[in-house]
Amino acid sequence: MSTWFITGTSSGFGRMLTKQLLADGHRVAATLRRPEAVDDLRAQYGERIWVAKLDVTDADRVRKIVDAAFTELGTIDVVVNNAGYGLFAAVEESTDEQIRQVIETDLIGSISVIRAALPHLRSQRYGRIIQISSAGGQTTYPNFSAYHAAKWGIEGFCQTVAMEVAPFGIGLTIVEPGATSTGFSTAVERGAVLPEYEDTPAGALRRAIDGGAFEFPNDSAKIAAAIIASAQVDPAPLRLPLGVDAYDDVRASLVDRLAQHDAARALARSVAVG
Repeated sequence: MSTWFITGTSSGFGRMLTKQLLADGHRVAATLRRPEAVDDLRAQYGERIWVAKLDVTDADRVRKIVDAAFTELGTIDVVVNNAGYGLFAAVEESTDEQIRQVIETDLIGSISVIRAALPHLRSQRYGRIIQISSAGGQTTYPNFSAYHAAKWGIEGFCQTVAMEVAPFGIGLTIVEPGATSTGFSTAVERGAVLPEYEDTPAGALRRAIDGGAFEFPNDSAKIAAAIIASAQVDPAPLRLPLGVDAYDDVRASLVDRLAQHDAARALARSVAVG
């Protein structure tokens, strides 16, 4: 039996992970903004689910809850950063508050959880951090600029942290799911539509989603199972793309970026001293 600490367990991958882990006999420290959302799991699994109210944008509360979870549960094997906030809007259609909420939740909130957990994981001399990112942490789509800013940011942060904490026996994996029907997409906040963007890529994607033409080709239960299985892989995979679209879109983006990078080779070298 292992013990997992998971943020954002009311829905989406957080709830799916919690359900699968509990069903398999593990313990879960489930944190979420609405604790009543897991009352059914508490009734079914009793003491194997430890529940705490948590908004990851409250850094002080994050530290208190993480400390309490380690203290009361003894050890935690896996820490999962899953809590997220989505915004679907062209950059001009977004409000300052909406953009700030994305960054504070998806980037700063994730950083706060990792920072709070690290002293405990170092003391244990083992553990795994799993950061739920997105294919959008390596590539981009119209209407998701703020979301990409947060996801690209957390991926850079996590790649650095992975190097720093490896000597302590701590592994870190960035999970990059593709489009999946988890309920998260329906909760994504929208911006005020500007007619100027109607005939742009932003407008085309909006119409595809609203018209039902946008596909969600991945199975959330299979993704959750793959995430759980990854915690047993040693050494920890740094990135875990999950979904045909995730693999293909990220690969195409990387190939394009590498081609652009290689095209700048002569110019890059031309500015060397001497």
